[in-house]
Amino acid sequence: MKKRKALCLVMAMSGILALSACGKKKDEKSDNSSSSEKKEVIVLAAASLTDVCGELEKMYEEQHSDIDLVISYAGSGALQTQIEEGAPADVFISAAKKQMSALKDENLMKEDTITDLLENKVVLIVPGEGDSGISDFNDAGSDAVKMIGIGEPESVPAGQYAKTIFTNLGIWDKVEKKANLGTDVRTVLSWVESGEVDCGVVYATDAYTSDKVKIVAEAPEGSCDKVIYPAGVVGDSKHEEEAKAFLEYLKSDEAMKVFEKYGFVKAE
Repeated sequence: MKKRKALCLVMAMSGILALSACGKKKDEKSDNSSSSEKKEVIVLAAASLTDVCGELEKMYEEQHSDIDLVISYAGSGALQTQIEEGAPADVFISAAKKQMSALKDENLMKEDTITDLLENKVVLIVPGEGDSGISDFNDAGSDAVKMIGIGEPESVPAGQYAKTIFTNLGIWDKVEKKANLGTDVRTVLSWVESGEVDCGVVYATDAYTSDKVKIVAEAPEGSCDKVIYPAGVVGDSKHEEEAKAFLEYLKSDEAMKVFEKYGFVKAE
C-alpha cells in the first residue's frame, strides 16, 4: 500500500513538473514572440554624435516599446562607404554635407527626407595639463607643434575642415608634414587626452565631453564652411516609416534640448 502511494505521488509530481515545463516553454515562446515583434531600426551616425545619440536612443526606446534602435558610429566617410557597399541601414547622420550629397547623387538616399539637422564648430584643443604655448590655429605651423592630430581629410569631415582651415591660413604644407591622421574625430580626441600629440582639431562638442583637454581656439571666421550635420533615410531602408518617425523625433524640441546640452545647435 505504501509502495502504491509512493508511486502515485511520483506520478503526480511528474505531472506537475511536466505542466510547469510546458508553462515555462509557453512563456518563453511568448517572450520570444514579443521580442521578435520589435522592429530594428539601424542608424549610422558620425562618431562625434556618440554621447548625445546614446542618450536619445534610451529616451526614444522608452517611448516606443516596439522599436529597437541599433546605432553604429564611425567617420562619416566610412559610413558612406558602408551604405554604398549595401550594408543594412535605415538612417544616416553625417558630420558634413559632402558624404550625404554623394549618396544622394548615387540615388542611395530618399532625397525628400534629407534635412540639415545640426550645426557644430571646429576647434583646436591641447592637453588639459601644462602650458603648451599653443593659442591659435596658426601655431600649428610653428615649432611649438611637433605633432598634430587631425582626421583623415579624405574620409573624416573634421579632417576635411582642418585641411581647409590650414590651407586658407597658408600653412597646410607645414601642418601636413607633422599630422597624425585619425579614422574619426574621437580618435583624435583620445590622442590629445593622452598627450600623444601636441594639439588636435576636433568639434567643440567632442572637446566638451572630456575634462582632459582644453579648447584654445575656434576656427578663424571664414576659414571653412559651416559645420552642418545632415540626416536622412537610406534608400534601401527595410523600415522606412519607422526610420522617418525617428528622423522626425530628432528634429523635435525634446531632442533638440538634448543636442544643445551636448553643445550642438539647430541648423539654420
